[in-house]
Amino acid sequence: MEKKLIRKMIQNCLLQYSTGEEFISIEDTEKMCEKIVTLKAADPSIDLYEAVNDTVYEFLTS
Repeated sequence: MEKKLIRKMIQNCLLQYSTGEEFISIEDTEKMCEKIVTLKAADPSIDLYEAVNDTVYEFLTS
């Protein structure tokens, strides 16, 4: 799966929740990316958009 696409989707999703003051580290972005790849590999029927949104939401609320 194209990690560059997933990173861009994560950035776009973060913009929806952002107030402009939060900064997400590269390490956190990579962790989210790896989690999304793992979720998608475990269940190929899951929508990539849904996996990204769920992962970002979980990251921001934890």
